[in-house]
Amino acid sequence: MTAVLTTSDPHVGHALVAADRGFSSTNDHDDFFAQQWVENVTKKDSVWVLGDLASSNPKPALELLKKLPGTKHLVAGNHDPVHPLYPDAHRQFRKYLDVFASVQMAASRRIGDRTVMLSHFPYEGDGVDRADRYSQWRLRDEGLWLVHGHVHKAWKVKGRQLNAGFDAWQRPVSFDELGSFIDACEEVDLEMIGAQ
Repeated sequence: MTAVLTTSDPHVGHALVAADRGFSSTNDHDDFFAQQWVENVTKKDSVWVLGDLASSNPKPALELLKKLPGTKHLVAGNHDPVHPLYPDAHRQFRKYLDVFASVQMAASRRIGDRTVMLSHFPYEGDGVDRADRYSQWRLRDEGLWLVHGHVHKAWKVKGRQLNAGFDAWQRPVSFDELGSFIDACEEVDLEMIGAQ
């Protein structure tokens, strides 16, 4: 059976992120990321990567991801030179399309019986102690669940925002698991509403 999964913020080769995640080197960090991918993704699966493949030079990240199993789709983040916040983003597409079946700024997908949005950026919150950045690239909250990355935090849900970041899950997470997570969140919300 094929699965659809997602992850965000691999930050391949990024020393600061590797250290923040408890690794002594970028090689150890990147090896762990690749191992988690291989353990959770088959060649028949699809994976939506919600941005920030690396911090600066994307070449090592693209080379690594090309070797990993599954059909890959990229929703670009602020560290991806293919994102339109970079003036020369249009020149990057060809190299990304050598690895990814699609590259976009956002997407809508079905998880269970609901439509959800995919974006690198949350509706709100930057994950750091500063004002929200990149507001012009964030989707507007119109009531749909949003699966995102960017925040580099361990929390998994805030309102209708699901954090798919590697910091939260330590692996690619399946849409089926996210669907169960959403169901549980909505059940709690309904119980809270009924108790008022």
